[in-house]
Amino acid sequence: MYQIFIVFLVLFLTTTPVMADEPCQEDGDCVVVGEWDISVAFGYGNKTNPITDYDDIPLYAIPSIAYYGESWFFDNFNFGYTLTEQENFTINLATSYSSERAFFYRWDPSNIFLPQSANVDSHTVLPPIGGFGIQEASQPLVLNELESRNFTVYGGVELFWYGKFGVLQLAAAHDLLNVHNGQEVNISWNYSLAVTDWRFDLTLKSEWKSSEVIDYYFGLRASESAYWSEEYQPSSDWSNSIELTTRYSISTSWDLLLAARYTQLADEIIDSPIIDEDYSSSYFVGAAYRF
Repeated sequence: MYQIFIVFLVLFLTTTPVMADEPCQEDGDCVVVGEWDISVAFGYGNKTNPITDYDDIPLYAIPSIAYYGESWFFDNFNFGYTLTEQENFTINLATSYSSERAFFYRWDPSNIFLPQSANVDSHTVLPPIGGFGIQEASQPLVLNELESRNFTVYGGVELFWYGKFGVLQLAAAHDLLNVHNGQEVNISWNYSLAVTDWRFDLTLKSEWKSSEVIDYYFGLRASESAYWSEEYQPSSDWSNSIELTTRYSISTSWDLLLAARYTQLADEIIDSPIIDEDYSSSYFVGAAYRF
């Protein structure tokens, strides 16, 4: 399942590193230190919702706001501090917000500021898993109205390693607001290619979520279903994603943008009685303007 990331790691550790600014392949790709970088994309897109009886999420505008100082940075309402920046790697302390809550609330930040590789300023799919585990039990699925799933902020450490074959990112974070006291680990690889006025970004990503995270967002409270609150007791597990962003530069300020993402949900999430799909996907087509 994770052999592909082992291959990535071997490639990075056995090849000569490149300079830290290698991902910035053309003018306008990098955020200038000490200056605000603000942009917005207008168009149409959609994010599928695997939660039973919850609508898909339409996407019409994608803003991006970033500021990078010598050490501190702000990126779409996440904050960070660079501990060290070397020729071939960078280590940061950084915050991030929960993505699972976005399935329950239309205006969650994760539905406004898309992940980096699908972002205006961006720098494997596994086979579908058959069946829905616990939902195949004889007990009928009868649920009351779902209670609130609260927003939280994660904080942790992230490593970026710059190699000939792209950028490898390793990140680990913990719930800072004590909403569920869970942890997340992310492993991703990004490859950028610039061809004249075209820019292509491909990202493969694997996300580990602890049992506390999965149970808080996809488990059931006793008020929602007395039976399933006892029956569904998830463990930690991994989800896997592939993302592709294509940009065509019209001018120094305008780009045409096409972004798509597919996520194969973890088995433990699929087993939740409130889940009726084993994946989530999103796409966006439009034009991006950088101020």
